Amino acid sequence: MSANKSAAKRIKTSEKARLRHKSRCSALKTSEKKFKIFIESAELGKAKEQLKDIFKKLDKAVKAGTIPKNKRNRKKSRLSSILSKAA
Repeated sequence: MSANKSAAKRIKTSEKARLRHKSRCSALKTSEKKFKIFIESAELGKAKEQLKDIFKKLDKAVKAGTIPKNKRNRKKSRLSSILSKAA
């Protein structure tokens, strides 16, 4: 248990943030899996649309502080190169 009132409040808020971050990261991973499935099945139109969605989710995750900027940039670069190789 926490030592004082502010520590107890901090525990509550950090738990809420952890759940938000976990949810956002899970949604990102799901989107990336869908993208890779579209690439494997050679559905490039759907893959491009999915890539746009992933980029939007990555940007929002950085804005919320879920992931660092560099990780976003790395993921964008790698996913874009996968799409360009498939085309």
